Amino acid sequence: MRTNVLSESRSSLTSYLGNIDRYRLMSPAQEARLARRFRRTGDPRAKKILITKNLRFVVKVASEYRSYGLSLDDLIQEGNIGLMRAVEKFDPERGFRLITYAVWWIRAYIQEFVLHSWSLVRLGTTQAQRKLFFSLARTKRELARAEVGGQPPSAETVAEKMGVTPAEVQAMEQRIDGRDLSLDAPRQNREGSRHVESLPDQTPLQDDELADAEEREETRARVNRALSRLDPRERYIIERRFLGEQPSQFQEIGKTFGFSRERARQLEVRAKAKLRNELRAFARSSGIQTEAEAS
Repeated sequence: MRTNVLSESRSSLTSYLGNIDRYRLMSPAQEARLARRFRRTGDPRAKKILITKNLRFVVKVASEYRSYGLSLDDLIQEGNIGLMRAVEKFDPERGFRLITYAVWWIRAYIQEFVLHSWSLVRLGTTQAQRKLFFSLARTKRELARAEVGGQPPSAETVAEKMGVTPAEVQAMEQRIDGRDLSLDAPRQNREGSRHVESLPDQTPLQDDELADAEEREETRARVNRALSRLDPRERYIIERRFLGEQPSQFQEIGKTFGFSRERARQLEVRAKAKLRNELRAFARSSGIQTEAEAS
């Protein structure tokens, strides 16, 4: 199935290249005349001619980026968008040819596509980083050819050649080498094994789960025991103030027992002190350091 898809893709690309090769190049005078017409009137026919006559240049530029492992079809498509943008912005009165201006737009769109396709993590966020990303491999190849025995150049040599620091070279090398990898992709030299299978299991061990459950049960029992040491009014206040979904107001509690909200507040303070003393003893026995002891 995959072989058929690749075959169809190659056939489609071959057909496309054959079609655009039929368009002859324009003379400077013809190009300037069409560009002026489009700029003055927005004539869509003039725009179409300017684009189709320069499609072969897009293929040439796109071919320079095949080493990044992306489909030539996609690179050409992005370059064509850059060409169309260039035609819209082109000013023939400046005295240079359309392709001289358009090549910058074509490269910009292709490079942006390469950067976005390379990794989910944003690359080339500054102009210096973009230049380093696209020039690093070429510079290393040029330096390797100049070295005796074709040895890989050092980061210091590359940095000096490119006018950057060795740290910047090393950082970009790591980002380029660390491409995104699907966890469902098969592991090399391990038939039937996927990368996701090499991830550590985050499921808690049964012994740890049992210990946590016992600790929670012991804590719950100790809290219930501490509550049982309170008198009925104190326990009622603690339950209504801290254990319900909506805490009751002191005034509501005071009405229940027939005393003032200030008295309700005082009983809460007393109940909390009792609970604190009870639970502090439990914390010491469990080896837990309380906030007061920590300070």
